Amino acid sequence: MNAPQNPQNLIEVRDLSVEFVSGQQVQRVVSNVSFDIRRGETMAIVGESGSGKSVTAHSILRLLPYPSARHPSGSILYADQDLLQARENNLRRIRGNRIAMVFQEPMTALNPLHSIEKQISEILQLHKGLRGSAARERVLELLDMVGIPEPAKRLKAYPHELSGGQRQRVMIAMALANEPELLIADEPTTALDVTVQLKILELLKELQARLGMALLLISHDLNLVRRIAQRVCVMQQGRIVEQSDCATLFSAPQHPYTRELLGAEPSGEPAHNPPGQSLLAVQDLKVWFPIKKGLLRHTVDHVKAVDGINFDLPQGQTLGIVGESGSGKSTLGLAILRLIASQGSIRFKGQVLDGISQQAVRPLRRQMQVVFQDPYGSLSPRMSVGQIVGEGLKIHRLGNEEEQEQAIIAALVEVGLDPQTRHRYPHEFSGGQRQRIAIARALVLKPELILLDEPTSALDRTVQRQVVELLRNLQQKYNLTYLFISHDLAVVKALSHQLMVIKQGQVVEQGSAHSIFAAPQHIYTRQLLEAAFMAPATAVDQPEEEE
Repeated sequence: MNAPQNPQNLIEVRDLSVEFVSGQQVQRVVSNVSFDIRRGETMAIVGESGSGKSVTAHSILRLLPYPSARHPSGSILYADQDLLQARENNLRRIRGNRIAMVFQEPMTALNPLHSIEKQISEILQLHKGLRGSAARERVLELLDMVGIPEPAKRLKAYPHELSGGQRQRVMIAMALANEPELLIADEPTTALDVTVQLKILELLKELQARLGMALLLISHDLNLVRRIAQRVCVMQQGRIVEQSDCATLFSAPQHPYTRELLGAEPSGEPAHNPPGQSLLAVQDLKVWFPIKKGLLRHTVDHVKAVDGINFDLPQGQTLGIVGESGSGKSTLGLAILRLIASQGSIRFKGQVLDGISQQAVRPLRRQMQVVFQDPYGSLSPRMSVGQIVGEGLKIHRLGNEEEQEQAIIAALVEVGLDPQTRHRYPHEFSGGQRQRIAIARALVLKPELILLDEPTSALDRTVQRQVVELLRNLQQKYNLTYLFISHDLAVVKALSHQLMVIKQGQVVEQGSAHSIFAAPQHIYTRQLLEAAFMAPATAVDQPEEEE
């Protein structure tokens, strides 16, 4: 029988262990974890992917994939009852009512077939019995609370009709519908732009103060944790290696792993390559998508995704392209590679690319490669690593079979992977290793230009730093030229010689990356930098200790 809870604690986790069972194999992913969540406080659990932080958080509401997951030991006390032993009907009364959850990717957590109103109303009906006009009034109140503009016009909207930040706000509205005592936020800002991250962060703090709820934040973003948390648990390989108040942890970390995490912010200067001749020159580049209306589908206007962009990128340099989602960054990159139609001049090594056929562009693709944001999505699960890396060699008919095999081995060694792993498949690798495979695939063709489209945003900070150092070393060694698209300004700062800031398809600031980071001129650039390099919470933000 469990001892009664400390009245200051909302949740008490004691000696929690979790195992995943597959056939005869048993893997322990959380081992003897203990911590408390106090009433009204913000507790953060940090660590790299695979450290067990999300499994620990999901265990509180028993949301793990049972029966393949099991809790061999431990207890989770809430209101003097052990949630690990609670009956399913008791759990249903707690889930979404007294303890709620905001998931990492709202597009997969929200039902694509139901309107926003229906999804929030469902929770109100289930736990509060609200229907009809009473439910609608509460939905409008919640949408207004989380900052959705003109909420009445959004009731019939579907998830795909909202931006990423708006979808996350809807998720928060659903979680807060019944004013829970605890909100579990599992990587709530990972997929969002820095300015949207800051707004979501400020929203969570405001709502927490208004509702007096506790917040359990799961994150690998230490800037965010430092800003919002009062206490922090650091997890490594399923164990808590350190826990203390936030100020102490960041000022005087005790465990080597904590110090490693805190030192993992991408840093240093871009590769010291002297600028060469112009490799890529773009003039007045436009990508306009027509808006058609009426029975005959006449064009009535255009979405100006890219609107009159100019730049000249020398050999061996990196142009960082930053801006919020929807600003036109990725569209610009696709247009330069001639993967979508555009207007304006594109010159690569003096050769005009605009207006020529895809057949004429194809030989040049060997010299212009791309690394995408999600390595798991861009690597074929049916092909081995060797086949993935060597695919371009076969397409461009470079060398015989033995020479291609040697080129594949050399590319894998170059990115820090064991050549023996070339017979394995993408799912057998970590996120950072998969991104190295994607870089090897681009590198094997010995290109001169590589488009890097958010190549580190899905990675932990320690892995980000490794990938940044790899890209910097490769650029230094082979005099590579990068177009680096990202909303992570810490990574951009570590890699870029030039910087271009885009808003709504237009350049608002452009020039030396060092100069812009040191003294941004445009208000939008200043907003991006302030959001990206957030200062820690002040003493005023921290709750007073009880005497």
